[in-house]
Amino acid sequence: MILRRHLFLMALQRGRFDGAIEMVRAAKKAGQVRSAALYIRQGKYTAVESPGGIYLLASITKPMTVAAVMLLSDRGQLRLDDPVVKFIPEFKGSDRAAMTIRHLVTHSSGLPDMLPENESLRRRHAPLPEWVALTCRTKLLFKPGSEVKYQSMGILLAAEIVERITKTPLRDFLAKEIFKPFGMRTTSLGLGGRTIPATEQCEVTGNDDWNWNSPYWRNLGVPWGGAHSAAADVARFLEVFLNRDGKVLKPETMAAMVSNQTRGLNKPWGLGFMVEQGTFGKRCSIATFGHYGSTGTVAWADPKTDTICVLLTTKPADSSRANLLGPVSDRVAEISL
Repeated sequence: MILRRHLFLMALQRGRFDGAIEMVRAAKKAGQVRSAALYIRQGKYTAVESPGGIYLLASITKPMTVAAVMLLSDRGQLRLDDPVVKFIPEFKGSDRAAMTIRHLVTHSSGLPDMLPENESLRRRHAPLPEWVALTCRTKLLFKPGSEVKYQSMGILLAAEIVERITKTPLRDFLAKEIFKPFGMRTTSLGLGGRTIPATEQCEVTGNDDWNWNSPYWRNLGVPWGGAHSAAADVARFLEVFLNRDGKVLKPETMAAMVSNQTRGLNKPWGLGFMVEQGTFGKRCSIATFGHYGSTGTVAWADPKTDTICVLLTTKPADSSRANLLGPVSDRVAEISL
């Protein structure tokens, strides 16, 4: 009887995996998305659809950058409650003195998501130091620590702190200290030596030489959205936070990253990770963590059901989140051991 029930659950689980995969295949067949890769793992069962393509991850990059920050914290080279100005002396004036690294990595800094000069910086192919300089002078939207509001420029300054402490470009630090020990063999910040045709192309309109498919943007390696990877590699990143083996980051550090660090404010947020219940599959547990990306990507893990779901597409999230990323996540979240 026990064996029969076990076999039934296996068949049921695989059927649900097949359903999620079919949703992705149907979207590609109907022309709703040009390219998509899906990776699902629950317990010892794995299902994949076109897992090998290299995609621009967009904001799934953020928790990877924050992992670098937390590695320096584990090593005693910074504290989350250190003021930003301690490491970036030119970041001063107004309420900036009250801003801490913790504010940067929990989206509670008061910095904007994008600078007012965002488009002009891209149009003239500005290097990242120019972005940093303008971020140090940009107007704060609110007093640091008073609310949560999504801010890519906070992640930029967190990355700048990593570079100033280690005296190493973030892309190199991530490659050596995070991606390699995590077993992420295809992941890079920036193109990582690839040609653009060797990656999946985002479905953007126009031929601007600063869009998501441009050599400028793909090589810039922005710490808030410039990582390239395959679905299986992103799954490996999430797997580390499920297992918490302590080989790279301390177990308590990983636990903090995937749990609410903004209690008392308007929105829950982890350290780099989205943790608000309902953000991913509707039936995901409150312990679920992950991130979306504006290029049409989503990656999440639910410790309660030991489930990982990564869906990378070429369709921007403003078009794919409601009709593909969300529905597939909902379908996967229905699977229960």
